[in-house]
Amino acid sequence: MALTDETLADLALSRSSLDRVADERRRTGVIAELLADPGTRVAEVRGDRMRVVAPDGTAGDGSLGLVLRAPEPEDRTRLALHLGRDADGTAYVGVVAREEPAGHVSDEAGDPQTREWLTLRQAGEALGGRDAGVFTTALALAHWHATHRFCPRCGAPTEPVEAGWVRRCERDGTEHYPRTDPAVIMSVVDADDRLLLGRGAHWPEGRFSVLAGFVEPGESFEMAVAREVSEEVGIAIDSARYLGNQPWPFPSSVMIGFAATTRETELTIDPVEMAEARWVTREEYRDLLRSDAIRTPSGISIAKRIIERWLGATVESVVAGRAPSW
Repeated sequence: MALTDETLADLALSRSSLDRVADERRRTGVIAELLADPGTRVAEVRGDRMRVVAPDGTAGDGSLGLVLRAPEPEDRTRLALHLGRDADGTAYVGVVAREEPAGHVSDEAGDPQTREWLTLRQAGEALGGRDAGVFTTALALAHWHATHRFCPRCGAPTEPVEAGWVRRCERDGTEHYPRTDPAVIMSVVDADDRLLLGRGAHWPEGRFSVLAGFVEPGESFEMAVAREVSEEVGIAIDSARYLGNQPWPFPSSVMIGFAATTRETELTIDPVEMAEARWVTREEYRDLLRSDAIRTPSGISIAKRIIERWLGATVESVVAGRAPSW
């Protein structure tokens, strides 16, 4: 898919800056070697959270950084994941702790900084590119390891190998690799330039987003866009143009964004998938935002960026009553 001027750039979870150095993963003993090096930076995963801190110890401009530490002896007993190296050659390892974190953890050195354990949804937008990539990759791998402890062929236990990027069956030796499930997510705009919004069957009142769904076997991305729109709201699309993509480790997806057009406006909603769907003009959407009658997707979601692309402004600028920022 060719990049164009309309391709979404700088998506929150697509900013990883580490070299994944895949060739290092196959080296025997590489994890032990990295954990023996005090220069290695360790990012600890507890449940679905990582520890973050404001870089200057204050709320500041809202930016956050991961708390990265030197290896500890206990790390050798944990699942460890070789995440890559930065431009200076520093290695980054994710370790998966067994215990869930408390909401707040005080600094061991007595520093008054408040360090919190946050989810990727909570922290992702405020992290820099390196840390967003570390969090996203470590979380996706941790989810995969937690749900693939047994061989799908024979049922025997599997063990992590290749620095956490493969699981090998202890009985038949087959190797199993992390899975990523592709899903399409799309704006649908009619001939009057209105945007189609939907509320999922189990979503709370007021929460609307663009349509989305998983790619099925044998489908192209564009075919999946057309099928999902037809299934969920009963209309046919005329075209679908690629906008961008980002990982979505909740637990193991990648979201591929599209802008679709249609000449049909009569909606037939699938009640299993959708609670409601509606067309909105830009002015209607701005009014809904200002009155707090509608909730947009989170800041780390490509859905928010797709909506803002159609809207011609950020959600925050509309709510604040400022002039469009684009």
